[in-house]
Amino acid sequence: MTLADAADALRAAGLRVTESRTAVYDALRERPHASADDVFGHVLPRLPRASRQSVYNALNDFADAGIVRRIEPAGRSMLFELRVSDNHHHLVCTRCGAVRDVDCVVGEAPCLTPSHDHGFAVHAAEVTFWGLCPDCAAERAA
Repeated sequence: MTLADAADALRAAGLRVTESRTAVYDALRERPHASADDVFGHVLPRLPRASRQSVYNALNDFADAGIVRRIEPAGRSMLFELRVSDNHHHLVCTRCGAVRDVDCVVGEAPCLTPSHDHGFAVHAAEVTFWGLCPDCAAERAA
């Protein structure tokens, strides 16, 4: 997957291009599935005057504009990713918290068909698979 240049992506979403927003976008490009705190930690060396609030604001603006997807695994911090062009799912390690993308589990988006849709026009499904990543499984076996 080719990700757009930060300025192009921001402009295409109707957002003003700022140094702070560009740094947040670049942090997400380098760190898929990052929490807001992870993004802040990555932005701070580049922009020492950046505030945690400016990172939160950028992430919320990105999510509202559709260029970032929020992932909310139960019991974990909210995560953000730039992969928004499809309805993919996630694997989450219950030990170390590693997150990996999983393409649609079966068929076309929304990937899953509910047994009863209760009149909803379903357009997306979120599935989180929980388990041990290969590294944690190997440590546990040792």
